[in-house]
Amino acid sequence: MAQKKLATAKSSMMRLRSGMSAFRTLPKAKTKRPAVILLHERYGLAQHTKDLAVKFAQAGYVCLAPDLFWRFTGDRKGLLAGKVRVRLRDNEVLEDLGEILDQLKNSKSVDGARIAVMGVCATGRHSILLQAHRKDVAASVVFYGAVGGEGWSVDECRQEPLENLIRNLSAPVLGAFGEADHGISIDAVMKFRACLEQYKKTYHVKLYADAPHGWLNDTMPGRYRKEAARDAWAMVLAFLKKTLGGGWDRERISWDFESSFSPAYDFSKNVRYE
Repeated sequence: MAQKKLATAKSSMMRLRSGMSAFRTLPKAKTKRPAVILLHERYGLAQHTKDLAVKFAQAGYVCLAPDLFWRFTGDRKGLLAGKVRVRLRDNEVLEDLGEILDQLKNSKSVDGARIAVMGVCATGRHSILLQAHRKDVAASVVFYGAVGGEGWSVDECRQEPLENLIRNLSAPVLGAFGEADHGISIDAVMKFRACLEQYKKTYHVKLYADAPHGWLNDTMPGRYRKEAARDAWAMVLAFLKKTLGGGWDRERISWDFESSFSPAYDFSKNVRYE
């Protein structure tokens, strides 16, 4: 069987008024399209994020992937290598993502009523943060982020409790997590689910069997899990098609939870993969 030819996409770097840069991808389309704000992992605007942005455009979405570390003046090579960690402050992220959201809404190629945000790893929290503060976000996607360890606590960077952010959501959330994640336990995923249900938020959460942290990233062979990544990408596209395409009934609350894990699961035995 011949392989299906992917739609073409245009990509380029752009700079916003603030000085923040972003990787932009555009689908081949003559009409206004839905859009995705794609947030990078702890490594910054690396190749994996750019690859996902291109895949979004090939699926028909305008995509903007901002460099949220644009204020960082330290070792960029160390950042990409994972040897340097930068923590983001909620107030600065809201300012940056607000600029990105407004940029998309003012674009001639974007349907401003159909914009989603996807956070991955260190930025998982920020896809929830933006939706909690901006009612013009139509959906949020979280990949193995936001809910682990100290994610529920407040400090100089996480300036609001995660529970409060969840309480203020106004659109559906998709969460993808892994059984073998060394930073996010199954208990943390269940806490996230319980909080979404407590505040009656529409969600779809899936826990993937044997999947470690970062399993979507095909540039990191130790972490990448091909089958889980394929399934999760199809799940993301189906979720966005429904929530941005008019398939979400705002008069109903929908809860979907899928999981597969061992009865002998022991979070303390999960390890970090490179």
